[in-house]
Amino acid sequence: MIPVVMPTYSRIDVVFERGEGCFLYDTTGRRFLDFTSGIAVNALGHAHPYLVEKLTEQAHKLWHTSNLFRVAGQEKLAGRLKELTFADTMFFTNSGVEAWECGVKLVRKYHYETGHPEKTRFIVAGGNFHGRTMTAIAASGQDKMVKGFGPLLDSFDRVAYDDVEAVKAAVTPQTAAILVEPILGEGGIRPASLGYLKALRAIADEHGLLLFFDEIQCGVGRTGKLFAYEWAGVTPDVMCIAKGIGGGFPLGACLATEKAAQGMVAGTHGSTFGGNPLAMAVGNAVLDVVLQPGFLDNVIAKGALLEGKLDDLVKRHPSVLDSVRGKGLILGLKCVVPAGDLVTALRDNGMLVVSAADNVIRILPPLIVGEAEINEAVAILDRTCAALAA
Repeated sequence: MIPVVMPTYSRIDVVFERGEGCFLYDTTGRRFLDFTSGIAVNALGHAHPYLVEKLTEQAHKLWHTSNLFRVAGQEKLAGRLKELTFADTMFFTNSGVEAWECGVKLVRKYHYETGHPEKTRFIVAGGNFHGRTMTAIAASGQDKMVKGFGPLLDSFDRVAYDDVEAVKAAVTPQTAAILVEPILGEGGIRPASLGYLKALRAIADEHGLLLFFDEIQCGVGRTGKLFAYEWAGVTPDVMCIAKGIGGGFPLGACLATEKAAQGMVAGTHGSTFGGNPLAMAVGNAVLDVVLQPGFLDNVIAKGALLEGKLDDLVKRHPSVLDSVRGKGLILGLKCVVPAGDLVTALRDNGMLVVSAADNVIRILPPLIVGEAEINEAVAILDRTCAALAA
């Protein structure tokens, strides 16, 4: 008999009932060090007092009015993100893939409005993951996501990640945009080289294409900059964000320049719940915290500390771990043993991590992580690796 909750996940038999900071507690009272953060979602940890305060404050006032009316929180958050990024305008959503879909529509509408309706195709990187909608799985093309769901939208030309020449060779008269993650998340925590991101901007400009970055997993402070593209000193025309911007509350956004968004007028896109007052209260609260003086510097410092300790673990356990990759607090450990075995063993020892492609485990602590939690994580990793090696 099919479960009442559709069995689309291989769920782990643990039920959490509360969280605090970097820790989760299950229904038996057991404590877990959470270095998954809801897959880079709980950017400020669990039950952050300021987020709880602002969400509760808004919940006592107003939950939903519809986007038929102005929403003050949207205007506030959009204005702040405009000041902080390349963007002139944005559309708020409930999730990352919704923000990504908005960007795909925006790109096509831009070329239609500027007299090039033939430009409908996207150059995407191999190993990408943009979500689970029909369009997003078509971009990925991975068998585990597309099998049984065809026919798929034929609009995506996949090339090797971090390969400038492959992108150049893929440009055709039908190309509309180059679409990449500055750091592959599900694809194995692979940061693109800064030269690659700069070259993508140059290729897009040369051929009249839009540059579209997906920072759903790597954005909102996780690398130590508010957004990962800042490290390369280039700006996209379109960017989708989610996960961290809501701190655990469903929230995403599609950001764009005025030029890129010129076709997005009344009636071209919409969302019932996107940008509701509750989400906007939390999104603004997240920015309040992340933009505090020294917060992002601390992410860089804690990321460097954690990365250095993970490097030491790799040297101590070469039969279990191969290498460290990533930036800031979006880190990955490439494994020698099956990554799933290490994930399970760590959970048994009280630490939560999640796997990714290329036999990698993702290390995604809350951005508020301290040295004590880092030391605890490294100690758990150390003894777990020792046991696996034995």
